[in-house]
Parts: sequence; structure tokens; C-alpha cells
Amino acid sequence: MSPLALLLTLSSVLFVLGLFAVLTRRNAILILVGVELMLNAANINFIAFWRYPLGGETDPGMIGPMFVLFSIAIAAAEAAVGLAIILMVFRHTRSTDLNRLDSLHG
Repeated sequence: MSPLALLLTLSSVLFVLGLFAVLTRRNAILILVGVELMLNAANINFIAFWRYPLGGETDPGMIGPMFVLFSIAIAAAEAAVGLAIILMVFRHTRSTDLNRLDSLHG
């Protein structure tokens, strides 16, 4: 099995685990962890296709790592905002269970 296929398999497994976490968990923090897993799977794909280009291109440039750096910055911002929202919800409801959140009243 080629390294590209191994990386794509790893990425697929991470993405499926993240999607499973998002779809099955009720805890908001675990859902956020699932989203982070899916973003990391996308990052692995960016690096894999940058390192092992399909068209036989010899100098792919720095496009793959630049996308990954941008994605990491977006993921950090998303985690910060998500955790802040979860913290405020926890202060209000004393729970991070998303099924208990049935209204958006303050």
C-alpha cells in the first residue's frame, strides 16, 4: 500500500470517528472534539496531497502547508468560541447536555 493510500485511510478513519462523535454524542464538549477530529482529517488530506501529488508535479509549492496553517488558525478560533459558548451555557443550565437546551432565552 502506498504512503498516500495509508494517509488517506488514516484521514478517513479520523473523519468517520469525528462524524460519529458529532452525530451520537449529547455532550457539547465531545461534539466539539468530534469537529476538531474532522478538521484534523482534512489537514492530513492537505498534507498527503501536497507531499504525494497525483499529477506527478515535482514542485507543488507550499500550498498544502499554507492551507493547513490556515485551517489550524480557524480551528483554534472555532474552539475558543465554542468553548466560550459551552461555558456560558453551563453557567446558565449547569449542564452541557444539548438535549436540555430547549430555549435560547437569557
